[in-house]
Amino acid sequence: MEEKLFENRVNLSELNASVQQIRSEISKIIVGQQHLVDLLITAVLADGHVLIEGVPGVAKTLTAKLLARVIDVKFTRIQFTPDLMPSDVLGTSVFNVKKSEFEFKAGPIFSNIVLIDEINRAPAKTQAALFEVMEERQVTVDGTTYAMEQPYLVVATQNPIEHEGTYRLPEAQLDRFLFKIIVTYPNLEQEVAIISGHHHRQGHAPVGEVKPVLNAQQIKVYRQAVQQVHIEDNLVRYIAQIVHETRNNPSLFLGGSPRASVALLTCSKAYAAINGRDFVTPEDVKFIAAPVLRHRIMLMPDKEMEGVTPDDVVKQIVDKVEVPR
Repeated sequence: MEEKLFENRVNLSELNASVQQIRSEISKIIVGQQHLVDLLITAVLADGHVLIEGVPGVAKTLTAKLLARVIDVKFTRIQFTPDLMPSDVLGTSVFNVKKSEFEFKAGPIFSNIVLIDEINRAPAKTQAALFEVMEERQVTVDGTTYAMEQPYLVVATQNPIEHEGTYRLPEAQLDRFLFKIIVTYPNLEQEVAIISGHHHRQGHAPVGEVKPVLNAQQIKVYRQAVQQVHIEDNLVRYIAQIVHETRNNPSLFLGGSPRASVALLTCSKAYAAINGRDFVTPEDVKFIAAPVLRHRIMLMPDKEMEGVTPDDVVKQIVDKVEVPR
């Protein structure tokens, strides 16, 4: 009887079936990178933007394209460059001679999933143009506000190695990304599988092999289900303690904001849901901690010179904070 009550608490069967289907469709093309795929699905369900960092050639852009493919919504891609202006992204008012009035011509930011390639190549003025749309899902041009259609997700990529012609993202903008995902090289067996897959496709475009799984209405329903995922009060306190420790850590110059705490809560619930559970465990919080916090904290200069990474400090904090029982 108790088992039946547990099953009926939050019905996640459709959500889990869709998640498995998304994983299956993306795995037709992407070998490995399960961590990346799961975090992208989590971000969609948690209604948050994603920053993907990795060296060229590790399928950052391809994975973002495939995500847009499995979700049957509008998709645009913007290549950021040093000469890109805010109007190139947001849109601009154009004079209509026939009507003798100005009309707003929407830019590529008006979509459902927006892929921004090499986000750190655009100057501060263009970066600032993203602040409003990322936080409030709206754009204000010439005093008129235009709301974005839901779902609305910005997936941005950046290269951590090449710094010539790049601009550091403002902390306020980084804080608006739900996750920063680090994509590493595949292992040897995965690389063999990648090469073999490329050989067998014989030049055919891989994106065409992937079929849509979700639509906008389903995402809305699944997001509501995620909000109902249960979390104990002691786990809420556990999340707050982890973020609080980032503000008192001697290795850090800047700690996480309350937005980081809310992100940890929301993402833990979404990650629990995609793994078939309607309750959050400490392991969910631990898994989500690094992607949520690594871009919201700043190391002390001496620690940075010693080669300490934000992930090292997050791990140290998570290991230090007592896990609730």
